[in-house]
Amino acid sequence: MNTELMENSHEMVAIGGSVNLRDIGGWSTGSGRRVRCGHLFRSRALDRLDADGLKAVSSLGLRTVIDLRTAAERRASPDACPAGVTWVACDVLGDMPAGVPARLAQVLAEPRNAADLVGGGKIQAMFEHGYRQIVALPGAIRAYRDFIVLLSSGGRRPLLFHCTTGKDRTSWATAIVLTVLGVSRDDIMRDYLLTNVELRPALQPVLDAFAMAGGDPELLEPVLSVRSAYLDAAFDQAGRCYGSMDGYLTSGLGVSDRLRQRLRDELTAEAT
Repeated sequence: MNTELMENSHEMVAIGGSVNLRDIGGWSTGSGRRVRCGHLFRSRALDRLDADGLKAVSSLGLRTVIDLRTAAERRASPDACPAGVTWVACDVLGDMPAGVPARLAQVLAEPRNAADLVGGGKIQAMFEHGYRQIVALPGAIRAYRDFIVLLSSGGRRPLLFHCTTGKDRTSWATAIVLTVLGVSRDDIMRDYLLTNVELRPALQPVLDAFAMAGGDPELLEPVLSVRSAYLDAAFDQAGRCYGSMDGYLTSGLGVSDRLRQRLRDELTAEAT
C-alpha cells in the first residue's frame, strides 16, 4: 500500500480503483494528543475497486464498512468489500429521495440544460441547503446516531465510512468524529478541503464528458469540489437547531460526556 504522509501526520491512502481514501488520524486535539492512525478511514464508494485496490483495502485490516448512501445509490453501485468485513448502511438522505444526489444525476444526464437547472448560483445554494439538511433531517440524525454507535464499538474498528464521492455526507461524519475527539474547527476544515487535492483531479473525465455533450464544465466546479461555505452551513445549522455543535452531539446524536471521554481515550494518543 502506498501512502503519502501529510505535514500533520495525516495519511492519504493511494488505492487502485478508489480516490479520496484517507486515514483521519494524525490531527492534533490541542491537548498534547493526536488522533490515532489506522482506526478510522474515510473514502468514496468502494464500487470501483480493481483487484489491486481490493487487496490494498484488505490490507487496512478493516472490520466494518459504513455506507452513508441512499438505497438507490447503493443499488446502482454496490460496494466491493473485502472478505470478512461487515457492511452496514446508514442512509443519511433517506428522508430526501429527490435531494442533491438525484438532482446531480439529472444535471449530468442533461448537459445542455444544466445552466437552467443549476446556473446563476443555484448549485451553491443547493449544496449549502443540502448540508443543512444532513444536520436537521430526522433520518440524517438517525443515520449519524447509528454511525456513532457503530464507531463506538471497539470490535467494529478499524472502520471505513463513505458516501458516493466521499466529500459531503462523509465530510460531515468526519467533522462529527473529529469534533468529539477535540480537533479544532480549523483543522476539521483543513481535512475537509483535502478532498479538493485528492478527488478533484480524478473527476476531470466527468468534466470532459460533460463538455463533450454540450455542457459548460464551469457549472460543475461547485459540484465536483468542496467549499468552506458548505461545511460552514452545516456547523451553522447545528447551532440553529441545537444551540451549538456540542448541543447537536449530545441532544441530537446522544454523545454523552462519558462516551466522548471513552472515545478520546481509545482513539487519541500522546503526541510524539
